[in-house]
Amino acid sequence: MDEEKRITLRLPADLHAWLAAQAKSARRSLNSEIVYRLEVERDNTVADTESP
Repeated sequence: MDEEKRITLRLPADLHAWLAAQAKSARRSLNSEIVYRLEVERDNTVADTESP
């Protein structure tokens, strides 16, 4: 990442708990888990639009 931006994110409690559990099982911070999942989704979306 060249530059980082801070945001305030409001999540439903159940989604927060699920993400926190996923982060813990992957040995990542909650922030890192959210960034990881967003990057994977972005990469999948880009790959889908580039496929013939």
